Amino acid sequence: MTLWQRHLAALALLSAAILAIFWRDAADMAGIWWHSSTFTHCLLMVPMIGWLVSLRVPLLRPLTPAYWWPALLWMAGAGLVWLVGEAAGVGLFRQLGLVLMLQGAVAATLGEKLVRALLFPLGCALLLVPFGEELVPLLQTFTAHISVALLHLSGISAEMQGVFVTTRAGFFEVAEECSGVNFLIAMLAYSVFAAHLCFKGWTRRIVFVVLALATTILANALRAYGTMVAAEIWGIEAAGGIDHIFYGWIFFGLVILVVMLAARRWFDRPANDAAVDVRGLDGLPRFAGAAKAVLPAALAVPLIFAGWGILVGGRSAPLPDTMTVKAPPGWREARGEGTAWAPRFDGADQRLLRHFVDEKGRGVTVAIGGYERQAEGREVVAFGQGAVDPDSKWGWSASLPAIEGAKTERLLHPGPVLRDAATWYVVGADVTGDPRRAKLAGLKARLLGGDPRALSLIISSEERHGGRNAIEDFLSASGGAKAMADRALETR
Repeated sequence: MTLWQRHLAALALLSAAILAIFWRDAADMAGIWWHSSTFTHCLLMVPMIGWLVSLRVPLLRPLTPAYWWPALLWMAGAGLVWLVGEAAGVGLFRQLGLVLMLQGAVAATLGEKLVRALLFPLGCALLLVPFGEELVPLLQTFTAHISVALLHLSGISAEMQGVFVTTRAGFFEVAEECSGVNFLIAMLAYSVFAAHLCFKGWTRRIVFVVLALATTILANALRAYGTMVAAEIWGIEAAGGIDHIFYGWIFFGLVILVVMLAARRWFDRPANDAAVDVRGLDGLPRFAGAAKAVLPAALAVPLIFAGWGILVGGRSAPLPDTMTVKAPPGWREARGEGTAWAPRFDGADQRLLRHFVDEKGRGVTVAIGGYERQAEGREVVAFGQGAVDPDSKWGWSASLPAIEGAKTERLLHPGPVLRDAATWYVVGADVTGDPRRAKLAGLKARLLGGDPRALSLIISSEERHGGRNAIEDFLSASGGAKAMADRALETR
């Protein structure tokens, strides 16, 4: 075998070992690419990265591959990222750690100078990690605001409540699917590739990417506005049909066409240019090592972190046989009234839903989801969990000022029916409405041996049954969110 063949074989074996060790995360990531319309572009990115590498092959052949000790630090850092994701139950960090570890395998088996020559394809691999769904509420709100502003400029009356818009033609929701996040993420990947291949300077590349993303966001808002205008002209059913036909890859293709035609005059890189300078990359790098030393150490790194992940991920603690919420002074338990509502607690070990009314006839609903331990698919903080069940008719409308530190929001049901909801996350001794703080508390508990149990506590009330004021008074009479959580966890 030639020198290159030996190093490529070592890279293939080390990469295969990493994928085998973290097969669950690799399978989850590939499943997201295949099943989620937001990330189907990743299926095209894998061969595109391969094409970028193939452009560089003639320039790489004269270089000398080497086993490189500092890559172990890269792989260890990737292992820490993965471990944080495993402990906190965050798939994004686990999958990011996997991609970073595969990058580290390239560095360990080919060396620093080859990594420098392959820097852009390696960097593009980070775009294979599914991310960006956290932007959905922000994009929904932005799209609704722009749509209403354009409707007013067009002389069409419209009212907005959060992500819901009411016009003479009907009642519209800027749903998660209409936020444009799928095309924004796809445009990020496309614009990064295009900027690298079409421009030489960093200024033009950055400007191109920023303007491409801004164009995508504005185009999505125009699409939503156009749908509402079409409803005014032809009716809401016909407008919905037009939107479903137009809103897809046709829409995305037209946006790409507009972006590329607008930027074409500033292209300054020749076609099929590898866009890499290999001068000064010949010879062995510093800290090069022997295969019999570097490769076993590189394989040991993922094994150590995978073992650590098993140790921190298996602990649980029992919940009480029955969680309870007692009626505080001035309130009594009652049957639920109004429009049916229930939160979503996927994977919860226990669920509780109780309704209470006071002497004034105001009503609140208390919901608790209890977890003996948190893991992927069973977390107090996760997309689609909590007060707004994506499969129900209730939708998020707006954020409200916090009630005793809770995540406080307004929900809306077609009608319209308004409901206020206050959410607390209870992890160990921490009671907070901040999702990030709750994630950190869970991470701390799993890594350092704290109480692995967690609760999601939600108090909600329809606006016509007291809304925010009823929630505040019920909470005050109950002694606060922490007192309610402590009573729910009491062993009887």
